[in-house]
Amino acid sequence: MYIRPFDPWKAKLCTCPFKYTLNVYTGCDHGCVYCYITSYIPNAFRVRTKERLLEKLERELRKFNRRYIIALSYSSDPYPTVERELGITRRVLELFKSYDVRCLLLTKSDIFKRDIDILSELRCAVGVTVTTVNERKAKLLEPNAPSPRARIKALKNAKKAGIPVYARIDPIIPLYTWEDFEKTLDALSFVSHITVSTLKLRPDSKRRMFAKFPKLMEKLWPLYERGERIGGYYYLPRELRLEILREAERKIVERGITFGSCREGYRSFPSCDGSHLVPH
Repeated sequence: MYIRPFDPWKAKLCTCPFKYTLNVYTGCDHGCVYCYITSYIPNAFRVRTKERLLEKLERELRKFNRRYIIALSYSSDPYPTVERELGITRRVLELFKSYDVRCLLLTKSDIFKRDIDILSELRCAVGVTVTTVNERKAKLLEPNAPSPRARIKALKNAKKAGIPVYARIDPIIPLYTWEDFEKTLDALSFVSHITVSTLKLRPDSKRRMFAKFPKLMEKLWPLYERGERIGGYYYLPRELRLEILREAERKIVERGITFGSCREGYRSFPSCDGSHLVPH
């Protein structure tokens, strides 16, 4: 089955409403230093296509309950670099249109602007992840992803086309991207909903962070050592996390944007993931 219930790990702090997920590709080539999929997908930074995806997907969609949402994608980006040539995600969206599927699309790319014509005809909401609007920091953290500026511009185009739009500022990294939070928020002030999440490290992402940002991690890792270990992840100490989340919430709500948090066990309204934006 390619369409699967979301959250196979049944994460303790996940507050997502029930939905399904579909990963159009296996792996992601954005190469984000903090990425968590490397802990469970072999060769996670190498993108692969899926055998007979479109044929099997159509078979599954014939039986799919259309009141539920399918999210694209949580273990791979639906718009890796190769999507420009292959157009597989576009063909998936065409199938969604044919079967009137409700869709929540999340990407760290601007390639989706090519598909605004189809997205505007779907029952969907579109979101981008912007870790920071500081282009230098973003390039270090997400070396192969399109620039934050390009992602935000594409999202503005989606909004102009009448598509509900949201964003994720994720992960928030203390002593690094948290310093840019207000600027990042200002650049995204046109969206309807923002989800935030603090940096959560697994052993493999911890090693990459130490290799890429040794001076930062010298200061940051002692905080995680005082924090919690939840579901295989290193979390910041609870009080520090809550302090960051409360401040983020205050600044987001002040701008008239609804607030969500991801895998934090903290409040969200009216949803953590922006799924409330998807038309019924």
